[in-house]
Amino acid sequence: MTLAADRVTRTAGSTPLLDGVSINPPPGAMTGLLGPNGSGKSTLLRLLCGVTAPAAGAVTLDGRPLDQLRRRDVARRVAVVEQQADTLVELTVADVVRLGRIPHRRAWTPPAEPDDRAVRDALERTGLADRADRPWHILSGGERQRAQIARALAQEPRELLLDEPTNHLDIQHQHDLLHLVRTLPVTSVVALHDLNLAAMYCDHVVVLRRGRVVAAGTPGEVLTEALIADVYGVRAVVTDPDTDGRPHIRVVGTLSRGH
Repeated sequence: MTLAADRVTRTAGSTPLLDGVSINPPPGAMTGLLGPNGSGKSTLLRLLCGVTAPAAGAVTLDGRPLDQLRRRDVARRVAVVEQQADTLVELTVADVVRLGRIPHRRAWTPPAEPDDRAVRDALERTGLADRADRPWHILSGGERQRAQIARALAQEPRELLLDEPTNHLDIQHQHDLLHLVRTLPVTSVVALHDLNLAAMYCDHVVVLRRGRVVAAGTPGEVLTEALIADVYGVRAVVTDPDTDGRPHIRVVGTLSRGH
């Protein structure tokens, strides 16, 4: 068992952000959250990690309601990488990654060898070992993103939530990152804009539109020309899925308003 959301609803004033959304990420697999801007992807990720609570419905971890679990216990299980992260404190890259060990340590205790080992491993996995002592504030946007991912890996989670983690990354690092996430022994939920990256790396995808789930399944089942036209308003050519069920999408134009 792992994270799940059952008919969750979230509003901002009178505006619905999520409307009866259910999601059951397959344990140990990589689930992609897809949909246009404003479809509810980031809101759903915040509910799944317990940062915000649903107005209706429930988020559960191993079948237990998230709001009945201690925050520290949830933090030991669930790691989050948000779109933007910043700090006014003078930190090195290694300092940022060490933050991922906080749920595993008692207050005011110095790092132990398991903490140092987890930090070193996270820096190596994200290609930042040679930048460990660099100041955080001089990093490029892509390097900052990788440092946040390293922080999440240092947390040694069983569930990993990422909100558009390929933003600010060049093509090589986009693929390196998603390959890394896919090979981790975790249940991951990743909000993505690039449909081809989702088709290439995700085992399962969930498509949101205006706060509701419109499709869920494997990339080969879900990412059809009809769905892409309906949800994104563009014309696409989708090749037949290969033997792994992973299609390739080529956008060839936008649809007219009356289509």
